[in-house]
Parts: sequence; structure tokens; C-alpha cells
Amino acid sequence: MGELLTLPLAYQEQTLGQFQLAPRSPGEAFTPADMRLLDELARQAGLAAHAVRLATDLQKARERLVLAREEERRRLRRDLHDGVGPTLASLSQRIDTASHLVLHDPDAAIVLLDTLKAQVKATIADIRRVVYALRPPVLDELGLVSAISEHVMQLQGTNGLHVSLEVPTALSDISELSAAVEVAAYRIALEALTNVVHHAHAQHCLLRLGLAAERFLYLSISDDGRGLLEDNRAGVGITSMRERVAELGGEFTLTTIQGRGTYVQVRLPLKSAPEIIGTSPG
Repeated sequence: MGELLTLPLAYQEQTLGQFQLAPRSPGEAFTPADMRLLDELARQAGLAAHAVRLATDLQKARERLVLAREEERRRLRRDLHDGVGPTLASLSQRIDTASHLVLHDPDAAIVLLDTLKAQVKATIADIRRVVYALRPPVLDELGLVSAISEHVMQLQGTNGLHVSLEVPTALSDISELSAAVEVAAYRIALEALTNVVHHAHAQHCLLRLGLAAERFLYLSISDDGRGLLEDNRAGVGITSMRERVAELGGEFTLTTIQGRGTYVQVRLPLKSAPEIIGTSPG
């Protein structure tokens, strides 16, 4: 066998593999026409390899999303069944006890009622936590733009960071957002801002919201911090953002330069794409 010809299988600037070929017979060289054909074949193979990798990554993301959703449902069920449920049952029984004590031992009844009041407050807090896990109430109270704006105001000055928010006036009255897209945009914005506050060592951060081509909600977060290290690019927060975007059929881009900051760009369809996950309710 003659010397192998090795051509890279690449997509844009990313090398995905190698294409190795041997001449038809020992000592025979590839002609210019052969090389043109093989270069084009390698280019097409690189596109195909990239498509296969994207399909594989998407399938894995779908599986992770389904597992994460079911784990969340299991956690909520556990919180309600093992936490709130027994507490309410206990409160009912102890209220009966307090009612019997009122006539015979009023002081003991007062002490018991004070204890029950504290338990009721704790149970209300647990219920609010469960409700917030399902959908942040602030979205229904304020809307997406005002909810993000309120969070931005809370972050001002944290670790010396100044956060700016840019939102077109028209976006304040937007009504096309599905509930899933609204929650995803809110949680992505908060996750990205949290990363900036705790990891970027930045002085300035700019968050932009807008509409792209009247079909996408556009969200970007940029900072002037130190940038992400290679092992930070697949952290829990970034992975969570990627998966939220993938679930809705959107686009997620992260660009970082050492010492010059990080740029997160997200595009979410104004109408969510339920076929990404299937028909399971949630």
C-alpha cells in the first residue's frame, strides 16, 4: 500500500476527524482532478459529521431534559406528600386538641395555638417555595420585562458591578410569549447574571432584550470580566441555560475571551416548540 493521503474532516474551524485514502495502486499519485474531488468529498463529509454530532447532542439534551423534568416532578411530589401533607394533617389534629383545652386549660391552649401559628407560617413558606419552583410568581405579578428589571436593580453594586438593561419600548407590551418561553427567558437571564456576579469579576454588565425577525425573543448578556476558563464552559449554570434553550427549539451561543469578558446570546421562538420534548404535560 502506498502512502496514505490524509484530509481533515472539518466544519468551519472545528476539526471533527480525518479522511484517509490510499492510491489505486502503489506509486500512483492523485491527479489534480482527484484532489479537487477528494477535497469536495471531505468538505461534504465534514458537514455530514457535524450534522450527526448535532443530532447526537440534541438527542442527549432531550434525554437530559426529560430526566430533569421527571426528577423535578418527583421532588415536588415528595415535598407535597412527605412535607406539606403530613404537616397539615398534624395541624388539624392539634387544632382539635387546642379546642378541647380552651375550656379546661386556657393557658395551655394559648401556648399550643402560638406553636400552631408558627407551624402554619412555616407551611405557607414551604408552599410558596413549591409554587415558585413551578413558575416564579413575579412573572404573573410584573411581567417578564419588569421582573428582570427588578432583579437587575437588586444586583446593582454587588461586588462592584454595574448592570445595564436595554429593552425596546415595544417589548413591554408583548403578548405573544408562551408561558414556557417566558419562564425560560427569565431563568436564563437570572442564571447568566448570577454567573457574572459570582465568577466574572466584572465591572460592567449589559443585558439586552428584544425581538428578532418578529419570530424570536432575543436575549444577550455581556460583561467586561475575566472570561471563562475551559473547564467552566460546561458548568451547571451554563448547561442549564443550553438545555432550556434546546427544549424550546431556540439557539444558544457563548463567546468568551480571556481577560476581555463573556458574551451569551439566546434566541427563543415567540411560540414554544412542544414537539421537542413530546406530549408529556409539565
